[in-house]
Amino acid sequence: MALFADLVTNIGRSTKTNAKMDALVNYFSSHADEKDKVWVIALFTGRRPKRVVNSTQLASYAIELAGLPFWLFEESYHTVGDLAETIALLLPESDVRQQSAEPLHYYIEQLKTLEKQNEEARKFFILESWQAMNRSEQFVFNKIITGGFRIGVSQALMVNALAKALNVDADKVAHRISGQWDPSTITFEELLGEEGVNTDISKPYPFYLAYAIEEDLSTLGEPSEWQVEWKWDGIRGQIIKREGELFVWSRGEGLMTDKFPEYHSLLNVLPDGLVLDGEIIPAVDGKPLPFALLQTRIGRKNVTKKQLQESPICFFAYDLLEYEGVDWRDKPLIERRAKLEEIIKSIHHPSLLLSDVVQFSSWEELAELRNESRNNGAEGFMLKRKSSIYGTGRRRGDWWKWKIDPLVIDAVMIYAQKGAGRRSNLYTDYTFAVRDGEKLIPFTKAYSGLTDKEFAQVDAFVKRNSLEKFGPVRTVKPELVFEIAFEGIAASSRHKSGVALRFPRMSRWRHDKKVEEINTLEDLKKMLEVYGK
Repeated sequence: MALFADLVTNIGRSTKTNAKMDALVNYFSSHADEKDKVWVIALFTGRRPKRVVNSTQLASYAIELAGLPFWLFEESYHTVGDLAETIALLLPESDVRQQSAEPLHYYIEQLKTLEKQNEEARKFFILESWQAMNRSEQFVFNKIITGGFRIGVSQALMVNALAKALNVDADKVAHRISGQWDPSTITFEELLGEEGVNTDISKPYPFYLAYAIEEDLSTLGEPSEWQVEWKWDGIRGQIIKREGELFVWSRGEGLMTDKFPEYHSLLNVLPDGLVLDGEIIPAVDGKPLPFALLQTRIGRKNVTKKQLQESPICFFAYDLLEYEGVDWRDKPLIERRAKLEEIIKSIHHPSLLLSDVVQFSSWEELAELRNESRNNGAEGFMLKRKSSIYGTGRRRGDWWKWKIDPLVIDAVMIYAQKGAGRRSNLYTDYTFAVRDGEKLIPFTKAYSGLTDKEFAQVDAFVKRNSLEKFGPVRTVKPELVFEIAFEGIAASSRHKSGVALRFPRMSRWRHDKKVEEINTLEDLKKMLEVYGK
């Protein structure tokens, strides 16, 4: 646990990618327990153990051990903004601390065994563990329980660090740590060695991602060198057929085969040794439906007949990654596309569609066509060089995304809450409202889009102009007006406003506008009529 705590501390202290990379490389090159190394990869790539103790229970144990009144703990939590850190700061230094805490994997394995035990056993283990740890170890132990290490370790950073530590190509590392593997049973060698790739028939390929293009399109060269497709608003996914079994993966590397029964019939028609890259989208007659309909299917264990009828799922395929068991990623896009078209047309299945290629002769013509994106249920265009291979991760040069401008609406901030991580001492999470006659109707939350300087200015305003307090939330004077940008809008019975926004963020602080000039609920409903479905 000590080495892992040191790793988290070193990464958390730095804002520089190279420093974080060095910390990870040093850890994986060290004599740390091999089981611990597997769990570090798992924790930093989203494979967290199931939570066995809730926040209320964890806080009550800490309050008892620290001998604090509840109100003081609550105030401390609201100030710090992170439960794991709050508890670590308030726990007393132990007089009976052992020379060294147990390894990381010991605590995770013990937590897993507590799933079927009563609360008394859970409490005893946690209290005993805290007293065997120093403060930094207590912090990471709490983080393992509560879930989530917000310390800026991306999948790409983890891949590059492992590649450097093991002297293995980064693309191979990315492939090896993808897919469905159990950190409790797999060894470090099995995970990172060649054998693991060959034994897991469900393993997807790392997704190739694009940066947003900011330059003029003319800098890309001749239009004829590029393939352009609609950028669909769905879930990026891969469909895999190997050894008579079908697997559906999301870009977040979640195995979603059972969530979309529409794909089950593909098992009997897809050739073996096939991997398709594409978009999981609700669609009728080949026309994509709003993302909001897809959300009704996500996270549900059992899909109802009504949901199957209202939001039938299709797979819009746009790339071929494996064919007849052979990796095709190093072949040029134009060759992969030709074979993909041949496969999709021969199968002719209603749940498997070919993502159309947009025909154009000049960049000016493409710019005009881009204006039709929302009418086609798309977010803009994907631009792919015809000679490009299928890479790993986000890269510049061969693939670009060219999204349409977001929808915007002016609103006033009415509630504020402190953020998390490095923003835990600042009010950075805001709720916004539009006018409905003389009333203000809340309709969305946003916590991104401002500079650090602007966040500090808003924080100062909140502290001077708070009206009421509801736990961590402050009601503030409705004076600050912001332009809220968002990608889509849908009807919602769960929201008082009747609408839900997709990817809302603050695009501008409107110093030039007063609260009387913000948009109205009627404006929102008109946007829903035009852009919602």
